[in-house]
Amino acid sequence: MASPLAGCAAVNSLLFWAYSYGKFAQTGSLDVTPTLGQIAVAGAGAGIVNSILASPVELIKVRLQVQNSTSIAAGATLFRGPAHLATHLAQQFGVRGIMWGFWATVAREVPAYAAFYTGFEFTKRRLAHALSDGDSSKLGAVPLMCSGSVGGICYWTACYPLDVIKSRVQNAAAPPRGVGYIARAAKDIMKEQGVKGFFRGYTPSVVRSIPAAGVTFATYELVMRALNDAK
Repeated sequence: MASPLAGCAAVNSLLFWAYSYGKFAQTGSLDVTPTLGQIAVAGAGAGIVNSILASPVELIKVRLQVQNSTSIAAGATLFRGPAHLATHLAQQFGVRGIMWGFWATVAREVPAYAAFYTGFEFTKRRLAHALSDGDSSKLGAVPLMCSGSVGGICYWTACYPLDVIKSRVQNAAAPPRGVGYIARAAKDIMKEQGVKGFFRGYTPSVVRSIPAAGVTFATYELVMRALNDAK
């Protein structure tokens, strides 16, 4: 749990900054409402930028989560926490050990965050028309949380097979080499488990995302309103 907790603030700060910049770069103004297509492009770009931090954070989380008594009994190292594991990977593999699975993370984040932000904005705008005459700035915490929850569902639906591939890559015995490792991992999953192998764990991931994404978006929107009002 320490790995996602330690990286959560940094990852989300980078993510939302990149997303906001992506919208501004397309519209040229913070006062112009972007189209849903522009939202998707900004989200995809934010996913690429976010991978710089998300990849090592997820690597450490994934490898600590699968650490168990069986692997320790077989002679594997018992890692005391994120710092211990990160140090071990850096000493054994160098920078490649810290950025293990980076391109797999990018492949996941691009469609994931395009869907994440588009799902949120689409739902927020629909609720704004239904509840507040089209003014989304008047929406309260509950509608914002509902919109965020839809974004979370869209996130996992858009990227889940790629997340399974990423986790497999990051749980391997050594960092991958070459540019074709994503396709090789996908081929191995298909051979061993068939199509269903790409969707194992989808339901609990979506269930978790409903409150998590709901709170994330509601908090972001309400904090930004407070900061803008304080100017």
